[in-house]
Amino acid sequence: MKDTLETNLPEETGNLEESKIQQPIKETTGNEVEAEQADSVETSEAPVKQTKEGIIEQLEQLVEAPIETTSRTDVEALKQNYYKIRRAEIEEMKKEFLANGGEEKDFIIPIDETEERLKQLLSSYKEKKAIAVAEDEKEKATNYAIKLQLIDQLKALTESQDDFNKRYNAFKEIQQKWKETRNIPQEHVNTLWKTYQMYSEQFYDIIKINNQFRDYDFKKNLELKTALCETVEKLETEPDPVSAFHQLQKLHQQWREIGPVAKELREDLWNRFKTASTIINKRHQEHFEQLKQKEEENLAAKTAICEQIEAIDYDALKSFKDWDKKSKEVIALQEKWKTIGFAPKKYNIKIFERFRTDCDLFFEKKGTYYKVLKSEMEANLEKKKALCEKAEALKDSTDWKETTEKMIALQKEWKTIGAVTRKYSDSIWKRFITACDYFFDQKNKMNSSQKSVELSNLADKKELINKIKNLDPNLEYDEALETLHEYIAEWNKIGFVPFKDKDKIYKAYHEAVNKQFDRLNVSRNDRRLQSFRENINEMTSGGYSKGRLFSERDKLMRTYEKMKNELQTYENNIGFLNISSKGGNGLLKELERKIEQLKEDMALIVKKIETIDQNLD
Repeated sequence: MKDTLETNLPEETGNLEESKIQQPIKETTGNEVEAEQADSVETSEAPVKQTKEGIIEQLEQLVEAPIETTSRTDVEALKQNYYKIRRAEIEEMKKEFLANGGEEKDFIIPIDETEERLKQLLSSYKEKKAIAVAEDEKEKATNYAIKLQLIDQLKALTESQDDFNKRYNAFKEIQQKWKETRNIPQEHVNTLWKTYQMYSEQFYDIIKINNQFRDYDFKKNLELKTALCETVEKLETEPDPVSAFHQLQKLHQQWREIGPVAKELREDLWNRFKTASTIINKRHQEHFEQLKQKEEENLAAKTAICEQIEAIDYDALKSFKDWDKKSKEVIALQEKWKTIGFAPKKYNIKIFERFRTDCDLFFEKKGTYYKVLKSEMEANLEKKKALCEKAEALKDSTDWKETTEKMIALQKEWKTIGAVTRKYSDSIWKRFITACDYFFDQKNKMNSSQKSVELSNLADKKELINKIKNLDPNLEYDEALETLHEYIAEWNKIGFVPFKDKDKIYKAYHEAVNKQFDRLNVSRNDRRLQSFRENINEMTSGGYSKGRLFSERDKLMRTYEKMKNELQTYENNIGFLNISSKGGNGLLKELERKIEQLKEDMALIVKKIETIDQNLD
């Protein structure tokens, strides 16, 4: 009969596989809690708006409840939400402090009594958790000792010679006690179970249990293990690989607790169970590999966002429009950041700190720019007010030419001044343009009446040109020249003509005068003198100050002195020329011609100076 009894060696192989699947649950340390909190700081959001007092009240309830009914995740979520609210309050107090003129280095975070209560509650929860963990470890140690005793009892049964029924009943009690004793230290699970299986199999073999009992147990165990195989195979369709993995651990625990099956079925049954388990394990492993890859992709995406913000050229942001456009880009990057999941735990806190630092730097520089811009706008407002006052002081002036130049200068200066705040931009512009428009409206009204006068002057000048052209050729030279000078004097007395006709009528006039000068053989210098007198008359009739005449007189005096020195040089040089020398006669004639020309030009300048003196008198 001993030869027909079987052992569970293939199932021991299965237990080795399970040792790779089931990992011990370790308690999370305080540092790990902080790390997990940091991992979730950027995306966690409370489903409803909470208050610090409400969070403290919820936390008190959790701390007072039995430790086995509370979740560390709930406690950490409350802690995280509290500090999210606390940070928001501190940031708001800091903004208000800075807005009131405070310096960032002088800002002190005020003490919050609720934060002290929070720390007390978290400490109490940690102590209760530590006690619970210690009790759990104690229970595992006790269970381990119990199972060691059960193995000793099972070993004793394999060596006992007592009545079969008595030993069989004792064996069943040991089996039942073994199933009831569950949690033991993870490091002893496989070794303990293998030892238990070994002695269980030995019991079946050594005590020579009859085939009826053996077949009954084998059949019952076969049904149970077949059902476990089917359950594991159904887990292949479980959409959540993590859930499937955890369910598999419980099924493996049940497999261990079920006794052996017939030897000829044992290996095939274990292979079926192991094959189905391998699929679940592989899906679980692939899930976390994909998760790790996704976290690496998230890290790359978040790094790219940081680099985009760090690449901002702040020197290129020179206007409100530039800063506004760049602000929208940064805010869009912040929104994009929220859509990206966690980075690898090792880098998650670092990349978030980098991102937050980059954003803080941008908005700090933006705030500084706006502060400077506000100061500049206030200065621009004062400058524009000053221009308004100048324009308002000029708007009633009737000195049209000079005031027009001043008004245009004010308008050009206005364009060089930067923007002012929107609150005053419309009103200050309306004030300025109202003064300018008033002046130019008055000028246009004057010009419209002046236009009819200019048209009348144009007609008079055209008639005078006809008189010059039709000067009687039979007049004596002196009478003809005197009449021509009278026409010229009459021309100078006639006022302005329309601007568009000015050059054309002036050209026709000079052509007519020069034609008569040519007919009367008037010298070049007489013509130049006549032209100069016309210019002087235009100066005086145009309202120019005597300063222009004095300036012109000084200019002529300097020209005269220069010609006088040049004449003296030529006269000195002519005495050194030897007529008998080769080419001397030609050079002498050239110097004499230049001397005569200089004398004529000097005489003309003298007459021009006399003309100016007459107008100055």
